[in-house]
Amino acid sequence: MSEQPVVDIPADIAPPSKPALTFSAATRHWLPALILFLAIVVLWEAAVRTFSISSFIIPAPTKIVQALVAQWGALMQATAVTAGEILFGFLVSVAVGVALALVIVRFDWLGRALYPLVVLFQNVPKVALAPIFILWFGYGLVPKIGLILVIAFFPVTLSMLAGMQSVDNSLLALMNSVGAGPTEILLRIRVPHSLPSLMAGTKIAATLSVIGAIVGEFAGASDGLGYTIQFASTQLDTAQVFAALLLVSILGIAFYYAAEVLERAVVPWAPRFNQD
Repeated sequence: MSEQPVVDIPADIAPPSKPALTFSAATRHWLPALILFLAIVVLWEAAVRTFSISSFIIPAPTKIVQALVAQWGALMQATAVTAGEILFGFLVSVAVGVALALVIVRFDWLGRALYPLVVLFQNVPKVALAPIFILWFGYGLVPKIGLILVIAFFPVTLSMLAGMQSVDNSLLALMNSVGAGPTEILLRIRVPHSLPSLMAGTKIAATLSVIGAIVGEFAGASDGLGYTIQFASTQLDTAQVFAALLLVSILGIAFYYAAEVLERAVVPWAPRFNQD
């Protein structure tokens, strides 16, 4: 048997390797946002001092930092509570959103009946549901997760539906011609094709989960950042309110970028916004 010749692939047609994220690339990625944030903080501090604005109305950034340091332990405990609610609620929202999308696409008659109800339910004011959930489920974790669910599942369902329904009709016709059934087409064609859209929807759901957790804590809670904001407001401690809001914002950023890291791992080929 003769040995097969080895063919060298020219460098100009070889697939390009994915560049590693270097320190300079990471700096370019975050530097504009950091500069803008620092400029806003400096202007904020200068405006409060120049116009002698009372800290009761708008505290200076230095006052917010002082409140953050003074209440560090309590704020970290509240942050941990809220982060747990966000995580559980987000996971439940993604699971329910994916399940609804699969049911709507797989069972045509049920999808035609279910989809309008999903859209109708999305128009219900979620703040009005918070007291009802407290009445039904008490003041524990369940009403917070329920409120996160009703707020965050819709973008997951809608994004996955858009991805599954955008499959090329010629590909569907080809699968039908080889005898593939609806379930096989769903699992082998529609679901993989919908992954980029689904991951985009999970990033939206991650930020909405933060809002749902805070609204749920406003309605009834004994701990968490929402409870801290509400309690500090009754004590007229505006600096602590802003400190808690800062931690809420950090949680939102953290969960958003965690979803983006998951997107890069699951669908590395998907197009995304590139700041470089």
